[in-house]
Amino acid sequence: MKHGILIIITLILVSCGGPKASDGKLQVVTTTTMITDMVKNIGGDKIDVQGLMGSGVDPHLYKASEGDVSKLFNADLIIYNGLHLEGKLVEVFEKMNAQGKNTLAISDALDKSTLIGSEYFASSYDPHIWFDVDYWKSMTIYITQQLSDLDPENAETYKANNDAYLATIDQLENDLKATIEQLPAEKRILVTAHDAFNYFGRKFGFEVVGLQGLSTATEAGVQDVQRITQFIIDNQVKAVFIESSVPRRTVEALQAAVRAQSQEVQIGGELYSDALGSAGTPEGTYVGMYRHNVETIVNALK
Repeated sequence: MKHGILIIITLILVSCGGPKASDGKLQVVTTTTMITDMVKNIGGDKIDVQGLMGSGVDPHLYKASEGDVSKLFNADLIIYNGLHLEGKLVEVFEKMNAQGKNTLAISDALDKSTLIGSEYFASSYDPHIWFDVDYWKSMTIYITQQLSDLDPENAETYKANNDAYLATIDQLENDLKATIEQLPAEKRILVTAHDAFNYFGRKFGFEVVGLQGLSTATEAGVQDVQRITQFIIDNQVKAVFIESSVPRRTVEALQAAVRAQSQEVQIGGELYSDALGSAGTPEGTYVGMYRHNVETIVNALK
């Protein structure tokens, strides 16, 4: 399917029109739910946003459909994470960019020297950058500027929305710190289905252990389960966590392995890692997702 999409892109790009649809609004296509939420906050009613991925969708394994191709070609701007998070789509975006389509990676806003390295991604970086709230602010400012450059007549609105959203993120950060302070430092050990929370751990002082590694394309093996089972026992970890976009069976296997050693570890709840919750719920927003995650972690571990 990937090569078929690339062929379609090559054939159709020459017919792409200029910016803005007939209603005068920028047509923006986003990949992950986190990016979709950010862009909607910045753009407000001045842009039309279509997200390719929905709640619970794993971007590591996502493959573009023929319907996605239509959305991409009708877009004035395509915004994605970069750092090979959307592994199956990277070649598509690179091809489109080379042909003059406006594609934008939010990770371009960041100083790569500050990122966490990863040998599992072609980019050589951990792509789960939304869990660093300082990064999220930088990327918000970057997207605001890019929208303003593309649509200068609405720049003031984008700037006002940007300022309001940044104030919300500042308040979120303060609230998260207050919640985490309820948890003693020695209990700040986070064991999850896959290794998506390293930026969170660095920001808020947690030791993070993922059963599946950084990409869900990498299956957890027996040795992984055995290693983390011993880690849980040695560190007296009270709870481990499942993720909304990752099958829960690996964490349940881990729980069973701990029990086989005459120890107990609880499943502390479900975290949102690579996708937000359902649209229309608090967890369907970046702010609500992050609050839910931290409250779930702290309540289970304290």
